Amino acid sequence: MIAVIVFWAAAALLAYTQVGYPLLLALLSRLRGTAGQPVRAWEDDLPRVSVIVPAYNEQEVIAGRIANLRSLDYPQERLELIVACDGASDETAARARAAGADRVLELPRGGKIRAQDAGVDHAGGALLAFSDANAHWQPDALRRLVDAFTDPRVGYACGDVTFLDAGGSNQEGLYWRYEMWLRRMESSLASITAGNGAIYATRRETYLRIDPLAGHDLSFPSGLVKRGWRAVYVPQARASEKMAPSIEREFERKRRMARATWPTMFQSGLLSPRGYSPLYALMIFSHRILRYAVPFLHALALAANAVLVTRGGIYVATLALQLALLAGAALAPAVPARPLLVARYYLVTNWAIAIGFWDWLRGERSPVWETVEGTR
Repeated sequence: MIAVIVFWAAAALLAYTQVGYPLLLALLSRLRGTAGQPVRAWEDDLPRVSVIVPAYNEQEVIAGRIANLRSLDYPQERLELIVACDGASDETAARARAAGADRVLELPRGGKIRAQDAGVDHAGGALLAFSDANAHWQPDALRRLVDAFTDPRVGYACGDVTFLDAGGSNQEGLYWRYEMWLRRMESSLASITAGNGAIYATRRETYLRIDPLAGHDLSFPSGLVKRGWRAVYVPQARASEKMAPSIEREFERKRRMARATWPTMFQSGLLSPRGYSPLYALMIFSHRILRYAVPFLHALALAANAVLVTRGGIYVATLALQLALLAGAALAPAVPARPLLVARYYLVTNWAIAIGFWDWLRGERSPVWETVEGTR
């Protein structure tokens, strides 16, 4: 009986997380008529914006990043570009200055969060925008991102990111199209539950100082919602980044990100429903708590199914489906068909979440990181 309960509970939660929750969002959006609501543009002078780019050994891409930001459709006199070099040992700082950054901070190595904090300390803008060094923004991206703040309730706005496919085994682009759709629905109904490092912004007064082991992507949306602000997704503010070419490199990136995810989950207050509306609490449970529980739910479902398979019938079928998923992922390197590559991506990235959790439990906690090969 225990195995039956464990199996069906795990299977139901997995089905809800991957399929049921998106369907629920679509239904709520349809019932409320919230999808596709226009964002009002600024009628008066555009606000002064400081764009902060944290950078560690980004000499190959930093000049291009500055050139891209300088080419944006935004008044240059109202745009401040700050590069916060996190202990860079190459020519990042010199090349950023030569490319036209307004401020280049040469900081001791302390990690991305502390580099961003230092950039904020030197920023003069009413709005603070953030970007990765390898990102590329569309010409109107900043203007569209800034438009979100015409709503006085908005404290955080995140744009859309597209991951450029290098033709390798990584299927990150497919996942992000699914993820961006979820954020569009969440934003229209309440607030988003996470952002991304390629393109986002806050008001100066809503910027949060967080643990350097954590990350802005999870901490900012939920933290600002608790303080009475909205965190929104702006699909018209478009950015792109180069994805890791192989699933092995993507595993490295996801594992590093997971090491920041777990302290954010357990230490930032994200798990506490205090300050959330009932709908937003449901979103956090569905899109964050259950999302990061997926690898453990799969392990429980497989173990319980193995115990129950002697009962025959449906348990034979469900075990066969789980083994087929594992077999498909194992075959992908030799037979790189799209369904098999997707299966491998799904299993490997969820394995990275579990391994990142193990890293965190055994004390592997550092605010600094190394660039994943192939993403620059």
